[in-house]
Amino acid sequence: MSSIFVLNGPNLSRLGSREPDVYGTTTWDELSASLNDAALVGETIDVRQTNDESELIGWLHEAIDTTADVILNPAAFTHYSYALRDAVAMVTESGRTLIEVHISNPYAREEFRHTSVISAVATGVIAGFGVNSYHVALAALRARR
Repeated sequence: MSSIFVLNGPNLSRLGSREPDVYGTTTWDELSASLNDAALVGETIDVRQTNDESELIGWLHEAIDTTADVILNPAAFTHYSYALRDAVAMVTESGRTLIEVHISNPYAREEFRHTSVISAVATGVIAGFGVNSYHVALAALRARR
């Protein structure tokens, strides 16, 4: 059985109501359900969200310990969390795939969003396709297996 963690940072639980012109109208529950429904036979998809940086780092450590691949939307932590960056590096150094995902295209937004401290240590980055970015990441992750 293979395991995929879909980990999400701050404010993503507010999908559907937070800036729908940027993030769309799909709710957090709808996104979670669509990802769980996408699981293949013999595959588990564990979708999680937290506003707590230390909890997110703990989940990345758990991914290493359980040999799970990761789809990560670090949200605002993208731009400044070196602690999260180091945890992501540990995931990829352990041989796991970790894909950084963003619903919007950070490069088409405010300048401070143009910098990701995560991208350089992630396996790959997918951004700008709305909540479909997660499904594109899922396909890319599966193609690497």
